[in-house]
Amino acid sequence: MEYIYAAMLLHKAEKEINEENLTQVLKAAGINVDTVRVKALMASLAEVNIEEAIKSAPTMMAAPVAPAAAAPAAEEKPTGEEKKKKEEEEKAKEEAALEGLGALFG
Repeated sequence: MEYIYAAMLLHKAEKEINEENLTQVLKAAGINVDTVRVKALMASLAEVNIEEAIKSAPTMMAAPVAPAAAAPAAEEKPTGEEKKKKEEEEKAKEEAALEGLGALFG
């Protein structure tokens, strides 16, 4: 897969996808390059229009991935005042529920 990723990276960077560039990208990633695999990939890509292949890929493959930093804001920790307000609201709800329960047994 890393060979295909390297080719896609070159495509995205608008660089020519050839054996030399592919080898350089793989080496920069710290991968021991197998020249046979590079040649095989180049032969496979000879008749492929990468832009069309990306467009025709399933939507999950073509959709950008949301960054982890875009997590919901609900995970933020409340401040001290917010905690107190929530505790008071919960206590008031509990008291109201107990009063209603007492009315049942009257």
